[in-house]
Amino acid sequence: MTDKLKIDHAFLMTTLKELLHIPSPSGMTDEIVGYLCQHLADLDIPFELTRRGAVRADLKGAKSSPDRAIVSHLDTLGAMVKGFYDNGRLQLVPIGTWSARFAEGARVTVYADERRFRGTILPLKASGHTYNEEVDTQPIAWTNLELRLDEKVSSAADSVALGINVGDTISIDPMPELTDTGFICSRHLDDKAGVAAVLAAAKSIVETGAVLPIDCHLLFTISEEVGVGASHVLHGDVAELVSIDNGTIAPQQYTSEYGVTISMQDSSGPFDRQLTRSLINLCKTHNITHSRDVFRYYRSDAAAAVEAGNDIRTALVCFALDSSHGYERTHIDSLTSLAHLLVRYMQSGHLFHRDEETLGEVGDLPIANPDMSHGGV
Repeated sequence: MTDKLKIDHAFLMTTLKELLHIPSPSGMTDEIVGYLCQHLADLDIPFELTRRGAVRADLKGAKSSPDRAIVSHLDTLGAMVKGFYDNGRLQLVPIGTWSARFAEGARVTVYADERRFRGTILPLKASGHTYNEEVDTQPIAWTNLELRLDEKVSSAADSVALGINVGDTISIDPMPELTDTGFICSRHLDDKAGVAAVLAAAKSIVETGAVLPIDCHLLFTISEEVGVGASHVLHGDVAELVSIDNGTIAPQQYTSEYGVTISMQDSSGPFDRQLTRSLINLCKTHNITHSRDVFRYYRSDAAAAVEAGNDIRTALVCFALDSSHGYERTHIDSLTSLAHLLVRYMQSGHLFHRDEETLGEVGDLPIANPDMSHGGV
């Protein structure tokens, strides 16, 4: 394992800013996939695309099977035109799961068939001068929102005449801000911050010439926010899948705000005990700031992969994220810690020789080795 570990902070931050400025709500990801593919080509990392546009890149190792995969997602939350109000404003439904509370006040772009339109998402009662206290007592719901177009419209027919249709996709402005203290504030850090960290780790591997013991596939999915995740981009040789996503900052959560967080369980159940603990041991061995956490209302690319029938070990490692699915915030130290862990993980050996076969004898599984002294676990 090479000790020439270096994460290019300028590359990480530039990549993140560029990712944030490319609209990519689930269902509208072609542009960001193209951007990602250019990055991979610049790093001389071979890749393939699925029919729908998910990406599988390949970092070759000394051994091709069993191999491992690291997955992050390119798609974000968004909205869609549901219909028209009589005054020409637009009815909405969410793309992905997020609260109407965080949609209020958002600046957006509507992608019609022929044109793009700018506008603002507002509650139906948006003026205190008109509605007084009803502004504060109206319900928080997507059915209580409207999209005010920056166009001269006063009826549903006016909006239709512009070329707007039911089903048009709406992207939400990210409004990124980077502070001198290292904080990154923006919508859609989930999971573009994770993607940037994965690319920074891959860059480190390529530039240091590190020799990986086994192949590592970098997977970039395009529909995680609507539950599909990594169900369609794997192949049978993958024995270990590490999902990259956000760890939530909140009371009674133990996410490391300036380090990497290893999730022990989310709403889909516990992650693989051996893989999870091997990642924790890598953090301990290489002095990577880390914590453990459990998430109640959360699922990631890994859940979709297992639910699709893949017999693989899964783990979830996270960068810190405050106000997830809202106005989000992370810190460069957390992203750097995540990238450090990924570089170390890519250079580590596979957990068990037994994993070379999908079906077989006990081999070196823990039930045959109760002291768990093998495989770095």
